[in-house]
Amino acid sequence: MQINEQIRDEEIRVIGEDGTQLGVMSAQEAQVLADERGYDLVKIAPTAVPPVCRIMDYGKYRFEQAKKEKEARKNQRLVETKEIRLSLNIDVADFNTKAKHALRFLQEGNKVKVSIRFRGREMGHPEIGTDIMNRFSEACSELAAIEKPAKMEGRNMLMFLAPKTTK
Repeated sequence: MQINEQIRDEEIRVIGEDGTQLGVMSAQEAQVLADERGYDLVKIAPTAVPPVCRIMDYGKYRFEQAKKEKEARKNQRLVETKEIRLSLNIDVADFNTKAKHALRFLQEGNKVKVSIRFRGREMGHPEIGTDIMNRFSEACSELAAIEKPAKMEGRNMLMFLAPKTTK
């Protein structure tokens, strides 16, 4: 962003500090006008023909921008991915406990990675793992949307659940 003496265009369109159009004039005239009023001349639209400049308090403008960015960073939240590990021969009570944990993670706004590790002869029965994954996604369906459906990756079957957006 160009300010004050950095603006070297022959003609510029000038906007006053209160937002009124002051017309097209040379950069020197606009700079004199800004100095008389105790403000800075700031180029806000360099690609326009002629370029548009505004008379404003640049220091105050930068302070306001920094304040807005800080506020935006403060409201930003990092989404974590929590993992739930299931097994092929999981009992009903254990399954319900894992589902409750997953629902708690989803309520907190985190994503959930559900995994089943296949060991030994279990590799011959991936359909059982798919059934367990489907039951798990149904148990979490009120709060979760399936981001990535159950899929075998080596000896593991993985599924990703994301919290449903409330809009």
